[in-house]
Amino acid sequence: MAQASAKRIASQNESTVKILRLGMILPTILSLVIRFLFRRSSLPPSKGSLAIYIATFFPAFFLSNYLVKMGTTRRDPTTGTLISYGEDLSQQGVTEWCFDILYITWACQIGSGAFGEWFWWLYMIIPVYAVLKLYTSVISPMVFGSRGPASPAENTPEKEPPGSKRQEKQRKRQEKGDPRARMQPGRK
Repeated sequence: MAQASAKRIASQNESTVKILRLGMILPTILSLVIRFLFRRSSLPPSKGSLAIYIATFFPAFFLSNYLVKMGTTRRDPTTGTLISYGEDLSQQGVTEWCFDILYITWACQIGSGAFGEWFWWLYMIIPVYAVLKLYTSVISPMVFGSRGPASPAENTPEKEPPGSKRQEKQRKRQEKGDPRARMQPGRK
């Protein structure tokens, strides 16, 4: 069962790594082709456009290489047996954010080729989201305490979480005084 999961993750990672490698080349080529076909006046790109492209290319290049190294599977060269399937590239958290930054960068590259340099403003989503996450997960809990303002629903006493059906039956038997329901030492 674990081997099947490892093989599934390995195949997903291999296809994702191929997409990452294509993604570092394809948006640039596509942007240039779109500029050539539809916006010849923007050729050659301005110095500002090139500066923005270079400034956003390096973080994308770093993140792409990071994800490729993290997700590359290792196989035995002679038998092709899976040695390591790498980290799961579909996991949540930092890996997901890396992909988000890459996708936004690629969209900005293609969009600037198709619509103009103003499309790079879409890139501002990244720092805005980072500030929002920082505020909600670090600053707000430090300033306002670990909990926000109490709502009326939080002030009501909570019932004990229901147990399994078996535990429910056992509890009801104990309440009735059924001899089958006896307390085991060390349990509630």
